[in-house]
Amino acid sequence: MTLNSNRWALLALLMGAVGIAFAPIFVRLSELGPSATAFYRLGFAVPLLGLWAAVSPSQSVQPRKRRIVEMLPLMSAGLFFAADLAVWHWSIYFTSVANATLLANFAPIFVVLGSWLLFGETFSGWFLVAISLVLIGATQLVSASLTVDPQHLMGDGLGLLTAVFYAGYILSVSRLRLSFPTVTIALASSTVGAMLLCLVAWLSGEGFMPLTVSGWLTLLGLACVSQVIGQSLIMFALAHLPSAFASVSLLLQPVTAALLAWQFFGEALSLKQGVGGAIVLAGISLARWSDSPKSAGFANDSRH
Repeated sequence: MTLNSNRWALLALLMGAVGIAFAPIFVRLSELGPSATAFYRLGFAVPLLGLWAAVSPSQSVQPRKRRIVEMLPLMSAGLFFAADLAVWHWSIYFTSVANATLLANFAPIFVVLGSWLLFGETFSGWFLVAISLVLIGATQLVSASLTVDPQHLMGDGLGLLTAVFYAGYILSVSRLRLSFPTVTIALASSTVGAMLLCLVAWLSGEGFMPLTVSGWLTLLGLACVSQVIGQSLIMFALAHLPSAFASVSLLLQPVTAALLAWQFFGEALSLKQGVGGAIVLAGISLARWSDSPKSAGFANDSRH
C-alpha cells in the first residue's frame, strides 16, 4: 500500500465518520419509530447502491468466477449491521441515550480483541494508549447525561452488545474488502440488513408510512448521507487501513454528532464536552502516529 493511497483511505474514513454522524439528526427528525427508520435507512439505500453497481465494472479485487457458497460471507456484514442498529435502538428504549451511545462506542475494544483472537494481530503500546484516550474523551462527551441505575442494567447490557455487533461489522467488512469491491459489499449488506430490520419493525408494531413529505425526505436523507455515502466511504477505507485503527478513528463520529446537535437543535456544548472532544481527537492522532512507519521503533505491530 502506498503512502498516497493510505492518505486517501484516511480521508475517506474521516469523511465517512462525518456522514454517519448525521444519522442521529435524521433519526430524531424521523416521523417513524426507531426500527422502521433503520429499515428505511437500508431499504432506500438498496436501489441507489444497485444503480451504482450497474454502472460499475463487474469485477472484484481478485477477479474470478465465484460459487454461491463463496458469496455467503457477504451476508455477515448485513447481519452484524442490522443487529447493531436493532439492538442499539432497543438499548435506548431501556436506558438513557447517553449510556447507550457511550457503551456502543466501546466497539474499538472488541475490534482489537477480535483482531488478536481471530487473525493473530498484535498492537503497539502507543496504540493501546490511544484507544484509552479516545474512550476517555467519549465518556467526557456524554458524561453530563450518564446515569447509574440498576433498573437500566438491561439497556446498558444491550448497549455493550451493540459495540460487539458493530465490531463484528467492522471486522467482516475489513476481510470482505480483500476479495470484493465496495459497492458489492454495500449492496449485499444493505439488502440483508433491510430485510431483517423490516421484520424487527413489524414485530415491534411500528408504523411504516411517514405522514408528510418532509418525513419521507428525512428518510431519504438518512439513506443517502449516512448509508450510501458514509458507510461506503468507510468500506472503501477498510481495504487500505487496519480495522483496529479504523474503529478508533470512527469515534470522530460522536464529536461531529455533538457539533451537529448544537447547530441543528441548539444543544449547548459544555466546557467538559469540549475537553472530551479534544481528547478524542488527540487519541485519534496518537493512533494514527503509532500506526505510521516512523513510530515503528516504539511498536511491535505484526499486522498483515
